[in-house]
Amino acid sequence: MDVFIWKIVLKNLVLPPTGPLLLALAGLGLTARSRLRRLGLSLCATGVLLLWLLATPLMADTLVRWAEKYPALDLSKSVDAQAIVILAGGVRVDAPEYGSSAPGATTLERLVYGARVARATGLPILVSGSRYEAAAMEDFLRRDLALRASWVENRSRDTHENARKSALILVQAGVHRVVLVTSAAHMARSVMEFEQAGIAVIPAPAAMWTLRDRGITGWIPNVDALTRSQRALYEALGRAVLAARRGLTLLGVMPAERPVSGV
Repeated sequence: MDVFIWKIVLKNLVLPPTGPLLLALAGLGLTARSRLRRLGLSLCATGVLLLWLLATPLMADTLVRWAEKYPALDLSKSVDAQAIVILAGGVRVDAPEYGSSAPGATTLERLVYGARVARATGLPILVSGSRYEAAAMEDFLRRDLALRASWVENRSRDTHENARKSALILVQAGVHRVVLVTSAAHMARSVMEFEQAGIAVIPAPAAMWTLRDRGITGWIPNVDALTRSQRALYEALGRAVLAARRGLTLLGVMPAERPVSGV
């Protein structure tokens, strides 16, 4: 099986809702043994409580605010960059209402804000994602936002590949400093990946945290809050993997990746 598929499977097994549910199920299994009954009940209760908390807006807000490391870009000031890079965040393949693939909700947020940055700065745009993501992004920019992508990177499947493969295109075009547009919670990891690839970054976070729920509604679970918690925890997991990769590189266990150089 493809390594990328394994990454998706492991991510979904560890993160909510599956992770807490597996913990609760493991606890239920242990209750069948009298010696482990107390431990099993504790694990089951922990899994259920964890899932409840992660699905509450208050917990989701806490995690999202932790994940966001960069402030909003001030577009009233000049931006010292040569291009804009917009990262994909999902695609709706063969969307019936469009008659073709269309940007997913996360990609759409990034595209709309990226278009605003492009109009404010006049900088050329590179879109980066998988084949379907990049095609949908390029088409949406042209048809719906009246902008054209100067470059299309359409072979990446994760943030690491976004950075390395975009850097190849940018460096060949003489671009070494970009405005990077992605979701605010995703920005810190994206900046690290692009800088490791040899591209200087000015962060332009999209979909930044805003207060959504107040009072008692903040403690009532909902699907949107669970999704936001999952994304924030995924970023924490991604940063941990990136830190581990750096550590292994310093120890000589893994070969160091060199920044992309010009041709």
